Parts: sequence; structure tokens; C-alpha cells
Amino acid sequence: MRAARGEGGRPRDHRRALGRYGERIALEHLRACGFTLFTRNYRTRRGEIDLIAFDGRTLIFVEVKTQQLGTLGMRMGESPLEWLSASQLARYRPVAQAWLDDPRHASPQAQSMRFDAIGVLVDEKGAVVDLRHVEGSE
Repeated sequence: MRAARGEGGRPRDHRRALGRYGERIALEHLRACGFTLFTRNYRTRRGEIDLIAFDGRTLIFVEVKTQQLGTLGMRMGESPLEWLSASQLARYRPVAQAWLDDPRHASPQAQSMRFDAIGVLVDEKGAVVDLRHVEGSE
């Protein structure tokens, strides 16, 4: 049986592993900025939020985009955030509201909330070449 192929002919497992790696890098960045992880990969029928974190004041819902240099035409100076689609952005609010309404966990007493995006660009060996954190509006 042949491995399922994703974009660029790479196995989908590679794409999934690259995404998880990018989320780990993004989480390290958020922790360095004073955030604590609340939830990772929160899924509903409407979509998924990669990371939900809190710094004692602000609750953030974070989409992480990870790309490898050379894949999908990705070059130095470009950001994986350019691959973030309008349809993905439109799904975040309902998914965030579902998380806030979910009785299975306690929501923090946040003074504000926002939607952020983090783009992680790595080279072929997995070294981080660029990380961009775009803070959304509150």
C-alpha cells in the first residue's frame, strides 16, 4: 500500500509531523512571552484551534502555520502566514465560543481575548529560520 500524498508529493504524515513540530516551537515562543497553555488542538465540527493560552490577563486563540523552505515554493523572506485563508479565519470565532462554553474545563478570568497567528518557517533539517507572531485585535 502506498502512503497517502499531500501537497508537493510529500507523505501526509510528514505534513502532520511538521505541523506538530511548528506548534511545539510556537508554544515555546508563547511560554517565553509569559503564556501558559490551556488547550492544544481543540476541535469541533466547525474547525480547530491549534493553541489556547493565557498570560494572567489575556486569553489567546492561536492558529499556527508551519512550512519548510523549498516546499510549495516557500522561500526566505516569505511567511507561512501568507497561507492562512479567509475561511480559516472565519471559523475561529465560533470554535473559540464553543471552547468558552464547554463545561468540561474551567475558562480563565480573562480581562481580554484575542485571535493570534504564528508562522514558523524551518529549513530542511528542521532548524527554525523565521518565526512571526501576529497579535490580533482584542
